[in-house]
Amino acid sequence: MYYYGIDIGGTTIKCGLFEENGHLLKVNEIPTRKEECGKYILPDIADYIEKNNLEFGLKKEDIAGVGLGVPGSVSDDGVVNKCINLGWGVVNVSKEFTKLTGISSKVGNDANMAALGEYYKGSGKNYKSMVFVTIGTGVGGGIIIDGKPLNGVNGAACEIGHLPIVKEDVGQCNCGKRGCLEQVASATGIVRKARELTAREDLTAKDVFDLAKAGDKKCIEAINYSLSYLAKGLACISCAIDPEVYVIGGGVSKAGDYLIDIVSDYYKKDAFHPSRDTKIVLASLGNDAGMYGAAFLAGCITLN
Repeated sequence: MYYYGIDIGGTTIKCGLFEENGHLLKVNEIPTRKEECGKYILPDIADYIEKNNLEFGLKKEDIAGVGLGVPGSVSDDGVVNKCINLGWGVVNVSKEFTKLTGISSKVGNDANMAALGEYYKGSGKNYKSMVFVTIGTGVGGGIIIDGKPLNGVNGAACEIGHLPIVKEDVGQCNCGKRGCLEQVASATGIVRKARELTAREDLTAKDVFDLAKAGDKKCIEAINYSLSYLAKGLACISCAIDPEVYVIGGGVSKAGDYLIDIVSDYYKKDAFHPSRDTKIVLASLGNDAGMYGAAFLAGCITLN
């Protein structure tokens, strides 16, 4: 039997065909057509699967399941509670996609799917409990306990970017609140702080880290400010979840051990004492994590 892992992004949709043991046979990307409230997205994925099946000589009956990761809150029954980036309102994606394809499908939040991928195939595979944190334009996360993602009753578990812990007024978050962690700890937040301190408007997140590594005091200050808040967020999560490991991914994680060392130092200062030695490590699957996680959600099993 075979499985598809689908990671739906705002620009492209990553599609992976997997054997039931978790081996990836083929990966491809198709554009995310968001026009007309995203009504073409699911049919485009269904068309891709049909054509890919023909290429591999597979029948619909050979596909045991399809997992889809979406950028929004998802309930356990596959209902997506708005995906603003895709133009969707409240829709039962699992039901709609199964109707389109005749194949069993399951749906999860994209950050949770990336967490599931890292848990089974990446840096979290040797642990029973893991919190995945992705740092890019925003800050997202996913909690995996005994191999299952924790969704929460509203599908909003581990929305770490919206922890209301920032004391300073750093403007209104995209969610409508103020004081959200991602306002300072995301790539956007890091750049904003660095530009404020250096009076340079041409900086990117990579620039800030490169300059900090080279000894630039203003960029070091910006990174310490942002990552100290990230560490405080992790310390808050530890008080509720107490995971074995934090896995850090997303574009900002390309800063590597430099980032991990700073976050770990601040974390030890803020964490409740039983959790101070919780490991913080880099993710290892990169942009493939969500695709793997979606396949595992659908029922695909990897051999750890």
